[in-house]
Amino acid sequence: GEESLTIFVDKRKLSKRSEGSDASANSSAVTLETLHQLAASYFIDRDSTLRRLHHIQIASTAIKVTETRTGPLGCSNYDNLDSVSSVLVQSPENKIQLQGLQVILPEYLQEHFVQAALSYIACNSEGEFICKDNDCWCQCGPKFPECNCPYMDIQAMEENLLRISETWNTYNSEFEESDEFKLFMKRLPMNYFLNTSAVMHLWTMDSNFQRRYEQLENSMKQLFLKAQRTVHKLFGLSKRCHKQPLIRMPRQRSSNYWLNRIQSFLYCNENGLLGSFSEETHTCTCPNDQVACQGFLPCTVGDGPACLSCAPDNRTRCGSCNAGYMLSQGLCKPEVADSTEHYIGFETDLQDLEMKYLLQKTDRRIEVHAIFISNDMRLNSWFDPSWRKRMLLTLKSNKYKSSLVHMILGLSLQICLTKNSTLEPVLAVYVNPFGGSHSESWFMPVNENNFPDWERTKLDLPLQCYNWTLTLGNKWKTFFETVHIYLRSRIKSNGPNGNESIYYEPLEFIDPSRNLGYMKINNIQVFGYSMHFDPEAIRDLILQLDYPYTQGSQDSALLQLLEIRDRVNKLSPPGQRRLDLFSCLLRHRLKLSTSEVVRIQSALQAFNAKLPNTVDYDTTKLCS
Repeated sequence: GEESLTIFVDKRKLSKRSEGSDASANSSAVTLETLHQLAASYFIDRDSTLRRLHHIQIASTAIKVTETRTGPLGCSNYDNLDSVSSVLVQSPENKIQLQGLQVILPEYLQEHFVQAALSYIACNSEGEFICKDNDCWCQCGPKFPECNCPYMDIQAMEENLLRISETWNTYNSEFEESDEFKLFMKRLPMNYFLNTSAVMHLWTMDSNFQRRYEQLENSMKQLFLKAQRTVHKLFGLSKRCHKQPLIRMPRQRSSNYWLNRIQSFLYCNENGLLGSFSEETHTCTCPNDQVACQGFLPCTVGDGPACLSCAPDNRTRCGSCNAGYMLSQGLCKPEVADSTEHYIGFETDLQDLEMKYLLQKTDRRIEVHAIFISNDMRLNSWFDPSWRKRMLLTLKSNKYKSSLVHMILGLSLQICLTKNSTLEPVLAVYVNPFGGSHSESWFMPVNENNFPDWERTKLDLPLQCYNWTLTLGNKWKTFFETVHIYLRSRIKSNGPNGNESIYYEPLEFIDPSRNLGYMKINNIQVFGYSMHFDPEAIRDLILQLDYPYTQGSQDSALLQLLEIRDRVNKLSPPGQRRLDLFSCLLRHRLKLSTSEVVRIQSALQAFNAKLPNTVDYDTTKLCS
């Protein structure tokens, strides 16, 4: 722009001030020569000159200073003069304000003067300056269609952006070539595959490398802010150009970029070619679509199906596996327990339909012969049913059948009553799975929660005889060693309406005229099947928990014991929680102590927690 400094001098006041000054004030007296010297130094040192003139103007009314600027302001911050008559002030955002000079014009000329002045200054007389909706621009004349587009300024900013991009690439190259980067790459382990998480962990452990990366980040942030400012200016200058400028902003490189870059240096840097590594596909994208840059990828070390360690002779294959996995052809696959049939059987050869038919016919081929014991009654003998009768069917497997365990599929009783008896039998059944005391039995929830109910079939006999049958089938089958049956009786009587029945306990019904009658049980049968059981083989499995034969035999033993535990507990009766039948098996069929059972269960629980995709379940304690 243009600048001018005008100093108005009242010589009379200046001469009077000079004459009235004494000798001691001569050194500070202002003369015309002094003012000429100050005016001459204005364009050399504007700030100091204006400051001195300001002091003189305040101290004396002999001078008045007027500073006139046309176009952009200079760098002076000293704006305290009484009269600063800058005609135009143009800011970088192209907002133009008018100050001073138009005030002296007549009012009818002011608007035309402002319009002409703005068009002259802002549009270089190539168009008419227009402001609308907080935005100003030049309405170009026909000879100057591009008057709104300062090509020289735009070209300069494009070149500035290009230099910023070059500096950006230089910073990244310097980071890769730094001693900290090279030393970090040298320390990375090569005997197993490093995913981005592993590289990041090692990164955080290297303080020197972290500091060097922070230095790069700070430099990049400053450079990026500079690029943003340049782009904003470029957009502002070119928004009314017919041709938009070419803008290339450097892309910010996050820590994830550098993690992938480090992987590329490790695994895609063969034959002098550097490619780009993809962790998802474990492959390299090489320059010119070649495959020569990809090296051998080490095995992945980690939890679950990943390797515990890589093979020393071939790093691409697993050398050992985690708990619950087995090594197969260089890979870790989920370990599957061997068949448990050698230790304990669970299934029969009968199909579901065959079993259902045999149960309906109460076929003796699926009868399990048990010993009947009762101190309250005898089979085929009449007894007074007023009091509760207790009976049981037991197998005494530890004494007679130590190599078998037994499954119950159904229960059948033949109950007879004397003629015209008003008694109604009530049966309660408890099942003891593997032996022990009666307190270690569970109650059979007959006709509860979809559990089967007793089926009564009248027999063609002179007496009131019925077959009472409870069919469990494959759905509700379970282990049994002893079946406890409690027989109570209730009295059936017609209700007050005659259409309903009311039941009374015999002891509560004391009318001697009522015929309670007698009852007898002709036979009791348990239907099911027996399965192979080898207690010594299971004890040998348990022994391997403390004294394994080989390195992998302990895990194999734990896996098989876990399979046996889960299959045994799966045959638990219905309920919110399964019963811990496995502990009963260890306690009564293997004769283990309580502390040994607790130790085995703890070992299985700890081992199960390490296995993949397993969910442990809570059980209810049954055996002490």
